[in-house]
Amino acid sequence: MSTADRRVLLLRLAGPLQSWGDRSAFNRRETRPEPTKSGIVGLLAAASGLQREADIAILAGLRLGVRVDQAGSLLRDYHTVSDYRGQPLPQAAVSAKGVQKLTSPAKHTHITQRFYLQDAVFVAGVEGPADLITTLAEAVAGPAFPLALGRRSCVPTQPINLGTRDTNLERALSEEVWQVSDHARKRHARKGRPATVQLSATFEDPDGDDVAHDQPVSFDPLRRGFTSRRIRHDWLTVPSGFTHPDPQADAAGHDPFALLDW
Repeated sequence: MSTADRRVLLLRLAGPLQSWGDRSAFNRRETRPEPTKSGIVGLLAAASGLQREADIAILAGLRLGVRVDQAGSLLRDYHTVSDYRGQPLPQAAVSAKGVQKLTSPAKHTHITQRFYLQDAVFVAGVEGPADLITTLAEAVAGPAFPLALGRRSCVPTQPINLGTRDTNLERALSEEVWQVSDHARKRHARKGRPATVQLSATFEDPDGDDVAHDQPVSFDPLRRGFTSRRIRHDWLTVPSGFTHPDPQADAAGHDPFALLDW
């Protein structure tokens, strides 16, 4: 497929909380430091109105790139689970008929630790056939199901849909203006209002030197599966959105909050 037949959809992924897990171990549910491909494909599937049992091969075949505009910070949630009726909790495993047995010996409270990213902002780009990308852009603008940032409880802020670009993934993420909170933008303005900023990014690349185990195969609860994909890490020079650099910024005087990076 020629470059002219391909297009990129840019998504701004921001909200109070995000959680992009690629594994769960018993009572610990972690998050990756940036969105996973399974999470992005799940978001697009929800926007398109696909059921969990649907074939997601066409969405999983899209090429993904993620830019870190604001890394955020890690939040740990100490979480307890119990049955409000006072009954013992069921086991995690199910029988061949899909029925859960009660814990033995009986367990009435289950303690878990769940991790989230708070105040993070990412720009994700998906590259694929132009007609498919156009359809997905329309779906994100009017989603069939609620969209989430990894988990259902993580609600995104607007705007999500930054539109489509008739270019490749690397250029689209390099040219998109810095998507960051007003607080961070004001903080950065004290550094002289530079015209560009350096941001880290991860691109799906068959020749990449790293591996991510987040390529979805199926979201069907009865045959949920994932595989690996190759990725590479890079740095991008991105327009900051400041149109008038301030050469006098460093001469403004002592900032008592500078060491706190406020």
